Amino acid sequence: MKYLLTEEQKMIVDICRQIVAERIVPVRAELDEEGTFPREIINEIGKSDLFRIFIPEEYEGMGTGIFEVCLATEELSRGDLSVATSYAASGLGLIPILVAGSEEQKKKYLPQLASGSKLAAFGLTEAEAGSDAGSIRTTASKDGDFYILNGTKQWITNGGEADIYTIFAMTNPEKGVRGASAIIVEKGTAGFEFGKKEDKMGIRASATRELIFTDCRVPKENMLGGEGMGFIIAMKTFDQSRPAVGAQAVGVAQAALEEALNYSKVRKQFGTAISSFQAIQHMLADMATNIEAARALVYHAAKVIDSGEKNVTRLSSMSKIFASDMAMKVTNDAIQIFGGYGFMKEYPVEKMMRDAKITQIYEGTNQILRNVVALDMIKRGVL
Repeated sequence: MKYLLTEEQKMIVDICRQIVAERIVPVRAELDEEGTFPREIINEIGKSDLFRIFIPEEYEGMGTGIFEVCLATEELSRGDLSVATSYAASGLGLIPILVAGSEEQKKKYLPQLASGSKLAAFGLTEAEAGSDAGSIRTTASKDGDFYILNGTKQWITNGGEADIYTIFAMTNPEKGVRGASAIIVEKGTAGFEFGKKEDKMGIRASATRELIFTDCRVPKENMLGGEGMGFIIAMKTFDQSRPAVGAQAVGVAQAALEEALNYSKVRKQFGTAISSFQAIQHMLADMATNIEAARALVYHAAKVIDSGEKNVTRLSSMSKIFASDMAMKVTNDAIQIFGGYGFMKEYPVEKMMRDAKITQIYEGTNQILRNVVALDMIKRGVL
């Protein structure tokens, strides 16, 4: 399907495809097996100016929008979801600065992130606070010109690899979610350490670590938007970031479809290619149809966000729900088409299914997001 892309948008897609073909696909199995962070590939993505997509021109970015972020993320996900996650997670970490940062904060941090010389990360989740953001226990206590952070963040993408962290902590625990604040913490700050790298089922090359704060002193100038703004900043961030998770799902599903289609043409049973069997043809047709439907929803959500529309929570959540559920179905069907071979690590589809699973979980589980969609409909009606 054609989406009437501009020349700049086509260029973004072409650059990503070149990186996928030349740098990602040849090493993705090795990265998965060893769980190695793809630093060289991330550096190449930076040199290609793809991190500038997230950032306005006045801070050395390209001045593009969420739609372009989705284009790049989708294409990188066709190569390897670990790489795409590492890339997109830096965008997730910097969105709060775009949403609520002061001019001084933007000028200090965004050019570094635009160049790709530094990565960002988003620190909200804790052992007792995932979807229930109001239950975070990390605290930020005011002490003169500093905030003192204490607590632990869990399952943080780019943890240990990123240089700039947006951390959500309680400045007034008695107020619940209204007492949460967002503060920028730089790697290397005294009292800020990292736990072990998690050994995951999928996106194994992406770094996922604990963030540990022990009397970590952060300048008060690093506070984003003022005390008590944390929950609002987090929700506004997710409104913008969730279509990119949908784009990840579309990308990995597209890759699985391509692998399954190519395999069906060469795999023979009963003297003929299995692509001649109607059962296989129907599976391929459904896979392609659902991918295209998810892509259309993701792109639509991104363009609505870029238009400046304020009430985007429902549409953003829908794009993530539908695309990620689709990706699990498509990658599962791809393995079925491969049969026994699909269960073997020699072929990439088993990895694609392991990777696709996370898209149903991070940045809001699909069960929670269904609640979000339903409650928004109850509140505002079916629009």
